Amino acid sequence: MRIRIVFNLLNKGGYVPFHHQYLLAELVTGVILKGGNDRFSNYTDYNFSGLKGQIQISRKGLHFYSNKITLVFSCNNVDFMDYFLDNLFGLGEFEIGNLVLSPSMIEREKPIVLGDKVKYVCISPIIVRKPAYHDPISKSFINPENDLFSDLLYETSMERIENQKIYTAKQINSFYRFQIVPDREYLGKLMYHNKKFARIYPVVEHDAKFEVRGYTFPFTLYADRKVQEFLFTHGLGSFTHKGFGMIDIANADPIKRIITRKPKVLA
Repeated sequence: MRIRIVFNLLNKGGYVPFHHQYLLAELVTGVILKGGNDRFSNYTDYNFSGLKGQIQISRKGLHFYSNKITLVFSCNNVDFMDYFLDNLFGLGEFEIGNLVLSPSMIEREKPIVLGDKVKYVCISPIIVRKPAYHDPISKSFINPENDLFSDLLYETSMERIENQKIYTAKQINSFYRFQIVPDREYLGKLMYHNKKFARIYPVVEHDAKFEVRGYTFPFTLYADRKVQEFLFTHGLGSFTHKGFGMIDIANADPIKRIITRKPKVLA
């Protein structure tokens, strides 16, 4: 299930750092622990985007000027989703970076029918390598057109699918087709304008701080439909529960995919 959590922005012009996924991850973890339910205290099978809204860029980061800010959140566990939303909306008003936000509304997305060839955009950076502590390799650049890029993401994806225990070993072995083809025209434009699609991001896991390289660009994924569905819901790559690897359908109108829209009313 993919939903959009809509927040009221209470201080128009407020800002977050360019790389703010770690702030969102802190919020999500704090909300989970706030509820005090041991069943979900170590739950990590969810994925979320960066904050979306009308922005302007300054040296401080991303300044938001829209009345509403949206966060896409995805999880297949309905009990966890209800638990998380109840506790999030129970905060009332809170800060992320310099932004003062108040939860306003939930929009549920219509399920998407996916094939074995899908073009995606990244709505949060993809981490190809999951690092070990003080591992410089995790920050090294890999050309997305290199087979190594697809191979590493394939290995991560199969490991995560296997851990879900929803497919047999025979089925997982049949998911051998997996190839990421980046949008060359998009990458060419970025290079021409001297802009980056790969940056270093901070991640905190078990009180240890890592630095990882994340990638943000449109691409076409050739893979089994079941793999496409898994990645669309659970995210692509490593540290998906830290807000990395969320993807969305390219050239699609997100407004047309809303099937329910309602304020969240706590019991």
